[in-house]
Amino acid sequence: MQPNRPWTRRNVLVSALAAGAVPWSETGARAQSGRRPAHIVDSQTHIWSGGKPSPTHRQEPFSKEQLLQEMSAAGVERALIITPSWNPDGNELPLAAARAVPDRLAVMGLFDTTKTPDPAVVENWNKRQGMLGIRLFLGSPQGRAWMTDGSADWFWPIAERADIPLMIFAGGMMPDLARVATQHSGLKVCIDSFGVRPGMTGLASFADFDAVLALAKYPNVSIKAASLPFLSAEAYPYRNLHPILRRTYDAFGPERMFWGSDVTLLKTPYKECVTAFTDELPWLSDHDLDLIMGRAVSNWAGWPLPA
Repeated sequence: MQPNRPWTRRNVLVSALAAGAVPWSETGARAQSGRRPAHIVDSQTHIWSGGKPSPTHRQEPFSKEQLLQEMSAAGVERALIITPSWNPDGNELPLAAARAVPDRLAVMGLFDTTKTPDPAVVENWNKRQGMLGIRLFLGSPQGRAWMTDGSADWFWPIAERADIPLMIFAGGMMPDLARVATQHSGLKVCIDSFGVRPGMTGLASFADFDAVLALAKYPNVSIKAASLPFLSAEAYPYRNLHPILRRTYDAFGPERMFWGSDVTLLKTPYKECVTAFTDELPWLSDHDLDLIMGRAVSNWAGWPLPA
């Protein structure tokens, strides 16, 4: 005979599960629902004052104040601002935002691959207040050429020596990234937006995902799990991409998997981009969530969170 136990909700669920009355997936979802890591850090946001945004983004300017307001409403503590290519002030606007609220904002600044190579620019990159690293957008024909024709060869060793983290949008160029990761094992590289090609959504955008996951064997390579609602093209909780998330986790682990929203790309509430991870993936432990939702990217970028 089993000892008497108080009739708590947990014991009722455990008893029902043992009797086969409630599926494991349902109890798992219930048990995990409403989890909130102590610190949530968005690895993918933009602000801009003008210019012509890409068609998928909001078309009007998006300010520091708007970003902070949306972050607070969604329970997001910190954000990395990724300088968008269309912002007329370049990195100055994001850096001013980071200087104004250094406890909440920091910058991965856009590097202009069209300019004449200047090693001093790279060496001094992170000496500016609020700057944590470089973002390379290689989704254009010019960007692809810079990556593949030898024009970038001077850049990698300098960034490696200066210990500058790199977030790289390079869909379709995973073999080229693998070459960089192999030749520069001390270089911290983050694959942007699951490594998918620009402009694609749904499962079709992950057609060559095996090539992305192959880079997980390099310990200096991480991946950004960002823009989930946009890439899914389905309704919350974006179940069509749950197997993609699991494959990403299995390959890279929680220490090298960074949650991000790309909030100005969303047509759905910002908070749903948070709860799609915290509430809908019961196979993630609390420790996993703590890392994926902010601690891992903060450690990677040199912006550590409180213990």
